[in-house]
Amino acid sequence: MKALVSAHSGLRWIVLLALLFSIVVSLINRDSNEISKKQKLIYLAALISSHIQLLIGLILYFLSSKVVFSKETMGNTITRFFTVEHVLGMVLAIALVTIGYSKSKKAKNHKKILLFYTLALVVIFLSIPWPFREALGVANWA
Repeated sequence: MKALVSAHSGLRWIVLLALLFSIVVSLINRDSNEISKKQKLIYLAALISSHIQLLIGLILYFLSSKVVFSKETMGNTITRFFTVEHVLGMVLAIALVTIGYSKSKKAKNHKKILLFYTLALVVIFLSIPWPFREALGVANWA
């Protein structure tokens, strides 16, 4: 369990960097109607890393003591966040990444990546249990 938590925590940075890098590449090339092989690989790296992160997160979802299914779940900030808000936000974000990647392949332009990956990144930032969100009881990420 601890290894999965560490993997999930560490992979978060790879996902964030891959999405940021993809957004920068798509922003620079937004007026181009051609996606090079190197650019496809950059976009694909963000897609794959986010899907791996989702799979690890879903495993943790069913093993974590922070996820609680009871009548009191919605009334408790911490259990509501981990049981409902975090997982829904992340699933939505990964869906946006997947849609953006798929649409960019069909449209053969960077604008779909720019739009969908940026929306996904915003949702991810809102769904991360940042240490400054004291109400979640997250003093550190380890």
